[in-house]
Amino acid sequence: MAMSLLATRARAKAYPLLTWRALKFRTICSGPAGVASSDLDPPDSPLAGNKVLETFKEEFEIGSRVITLETGKIARFANGAVVLGMDETKVLSTVTSSKGDAVRDFLPLTVDYQEKQFAQGVIPNTFMRREGAPKERELLCGRLIDRPIRPLFPAGFYHEVQVMASVLSSDAKQDPDVMAANATSAALMLSDIPWNGPIGVVRIGRICGQFIVNPTMDELSLSDLNLVYACTRDKTLMIDVQAREISEKDLEAGLRLAHPEAVKYLEPQVRLAAKAGKQKKEYTLSMVSDTTLEKVSNLASAPIEAVFTDPSYGKFERGEALDKIAQDVRQTLEQECDEESLKVLPKVVDTVRKRVVRKRIIEEGFRVDGRHLDAVRPIYCEAGNLPILHGSSLFNRGDTQVLCTVTLGSPADAQRLESLVGPPTKRFMLHYSFPPFCINEVGKRGGLNRREVGHGTLAEKALLAVLPPEDDFPYTVRINSEVMASDGSTSMATVCGGSMALMDAGIPLREHVAGVSVGLVSEVDSETGEIKDYRVLTDILGLEDHLGDMDFKIAGTRKGVTAIQLDIKPAGIPLDIICECLEPARKGRVQILDHMEQEISAPRTQDDRTAPRLATLKFSNDAIRRFVGPLGALKRKIEEETGARISVGDRTLTIIAKNQAVMDKVQEKIDFIIGREIEVGGIYKGIVTSVKEYGAFVEFNGGQQGLLHISELSHEPVSRVSDVVSVGQKLSLMCIGQDVRGNIKLSLKATLPRPSGKVDDVAEEPNLVRKAPDIWASVGDISNGEEHQKTTKEELSVSKSSASSSPTVVIRSAAECDEEEKSAGFVQNTKGTPKRSGNSKVDNKLKSTFSSLFRSTIFSEDDGEGKCDFVSEALTKNNQNGKGTPIEPPMTAESLKIGTEVTATIHQIRTRGLVLDLGGGIRGMYRFDDNGEEAYELGQELRVKCSSFTTKGIPVMSLEPQETEISRNGVKESKD
Repeated sequence: MAMSLLATRARAKAYPLLTWRALKFRTICSGPAGVASSDLDPPDSPLAGNKVLETFKEEFEIGSRVITLETGKIARFANGAVVLGMDETKVLSTVTSSKGDAVRDFLPLTVDYQEKQFAQGVIPNTFMRREGAPKERELLCGRLIDRPIRPLFPAGFYHEVQVMASVLSSDAKQDPDVMAANATSAALMLSDIPWNGPIGVVRIGRICGQFIVNPTMDELSLSDLNLVYACTRDKTLMIDVQAREISEKDLEAGLRLAHPEAVKYLEPQVRLAAKAGKQKKEYTLSMVSDTTLEKVSNLASAPIEAVFTDPSYGKFERGEALDKIAQDVRQTLEQECDEESLKVLPKVVDTVRKRVVRKRIIEEGFRVDGRHLDAVRPIYCEAGNLPILHGSSLFNRGDTQVLCTVTLGSPADAQRLESLVGPPTKRFMLHYSFPPFCINEVGKRGGLNRREVGHGTLAEKALLAVLPPEDDFPYTVRINSEVMASDGSTSMATVCGGSMALMDAGIPLREHVAGVSVGLVSEVDSETGEIKDYRVLTDILGLEDHLGDMDFKIAGTRKGVTAIQLDIKPAGIPLDIICECLEPARKGRVQILDHMEQEISAPRTQDDRTAPRLATLKFSNDAIRRFVGPLGALKRKIEEETGARISVGDRTLTIIAKNQAVMDKVQEKIDFIIGREIEVGGIYKGIVTSVKEYGAFVEFNGGQQGLLHISELSHEPVSRVSDVVSVGQKLSLMCIGQDVRGNIKLSLKATLPRPSGKVDDVAEEPNLVRKAPDIWASVGDISNGEEHQKTTKEELSVSKSSASSSPTVVIRSAAECDEEEKSAGFVQNTKGTPKRSGNSKVDNKLKSTFSSLFRSTIFSEDDGEGKCDFVSEALTKNNQNGKGTPIEPPMTAESLKIGTEVTATIHQIRTRGLVLDLGGGIRGMYRFDDNGEEAYELGQELRVKCSSFTTKGIPVMSLEPQETEISRNGVKESKD
């Protein structure tokens, strides 16, 4: 058998085509490739064994969500690794630590959070098709993890620690940030790194007054509260809130609900650590000896206390005095050759400063700058300090100074977000900048800074609650906050300055938003670790932030809180103390709001501001497509020529221009390309495309055609159209209506001044003035219940309302005619006035008939009374007892249907038929029989019936059988 196997392998090498059979695979023709069974397999061939991954899992439920903690399957080499899952969203968090001894005096903790697009089954839309630098959301989620875990590392632990959290899969229902924080806590519990955990992190929402634990993203979109709460078993570590003006009472209720829910995360982590956790390693801690601390304290306490009790010192003067004290202590230690104390001198001096400041605040109730505990620093506000900008403001609180500017843009300028959850775009942006000069230091400006991103996002969340909804204000808004000087609470100063700048830009905010930072100084029992005494500080300085226990930033309006960020230094603060800080913050916020409202209390109007001009135009998608042009070339050309920015949306064009002149130029170009909605009485520029004997066709309003009839060329009679207009001539024309086929009727004489001495009868009548015209609508778009305008021989106006410009002949109701008679001084005999009949239909007919006869009669001073009597008498005769020949109302496009009978007048006699005047300016046609032309006369009246319509909408009439015809003078004659 061995010999045959060697022969087979030799043949395979000599004949490569036999490789498939030699390797015991089926041939391609025999079907799917697969290993053929053979008895020639060597019995001693090595087989890979099954590796068993020992995994540990904990499952629990919080807020109707099932949560799992799993370790041992993924990232087994990491010091600690946990996968936390909720529904189909899974997050991996790993923890590692450096092995060498620490030679620094701070904790180099790094937290990296990453959302890769594979978690939602998407390839990144970048040139390299891979993720690049961390996005803003990733930096914010990293801060959300860092803030609660940092205070729990033991004092003196200065080894480098790195946390890496990655989203493995996302169903877009749950926000992975809270899951990553809990997974990081579990990973630290499993590792050998000393850490005083675990912690629990939970999110709370509120919909219709009901709190929701761990809400989904859909529920968060409806919620007026987004509260993230982190804690240990009995103390608070971190709070992050975005709300829509929630009251302090409701906020406290949400915090007290969040604490027990967050505690539910602790026990599963403890159980998992008991199963798979490592024994904590003994790391070297950099501690200061009591001897060194006492020695330096004796040398520096008195001079440091003298500096802090002198309120005349400013920030930099105080800093220089403290540095001089540290130098004096250093010289003393160098003379004594105390090398051990010299190594830790900066840390020891800082500890002495903290003791002196905290003792004075707790015992005396006075702060570094001499203020009381609840006092707010002096405030200076100025809105519109940079008039050329869209909006600007300058805000000072003490030595802290912030310059805020507002820039408005079109909806296309919105920031595009590529996160796993949340909206795809963001139309409101606040960018916070902290340059080195604001603290008198030298530094380099790099890329995204975590601190700047965090402070800017906090101020952005605070202002977002008072912005108008997108439907009312669809424009993109960007605030730039430039810190000019920093001495504490620059993020809260950004909130105040940003609110004033938004109002200065004319943005209709509901009300002002202000923010203040609250601090805490506590005295802790060294044996139990519990707080014995504490003081709450309002509007803390930068030094009080550094030497205190807490930085509690709270922003809101007079009605409630809009944003909160809590950062602490000790290993937790009781929730009762946190809730107690809400009231001092509210009082301080109200004081600041008073100063802001004195400067600017309402949004400015555009008339008194140098602001951009914004316009949103609505067109059909076909018209927008015509405007954009191939590959957007036409749109880009207009933007380059005018300097405006045009955003294209669904049936909308949004234009943002630097000033009104640019806006007018852009709109003129858009009107030429697309046109705008046609209105009766609107003036349009057009070009004559063809000249006919009855008028001229004009192209206007983005390629639309209109008819300029010969009667509308001039106030004087015109014999030939070519005498007035020619092909290619540019004209300014007024739209006066539409004919029955929907063609637009234009007038040139309506835009020309009337000749002196000639006054039109319609112009003399003040009651004929109509209100502003509405937008044109086709006949098919008008609802049955809508009131339509009546028509005359010269014009048929079809619009969505009865409003139109005054035509040459105006149709009125009987009531309007009565008013006209009174205004013109006509006196009508009351005896001759027709009485109302009991039949409402007949009464309406009489009104319409009276209107038609009255308007078609031209009155003069001499015979006006006689004419009115004639009309009144005719109406009376026709209405008596329902006898007499009925007078038909004028024909309209709506009333003309197949089968409608009407008395028509012969308008033209042609070879093959007649052109009939059906009334109301409507023309119909009658075709001769095969026998040829019959004997007809112009002006002869015929009784006809509508039998059909041509493809162009012209009614085709047929003669009704009748014994007599009514001649032009109204005398009945025999048809023979």
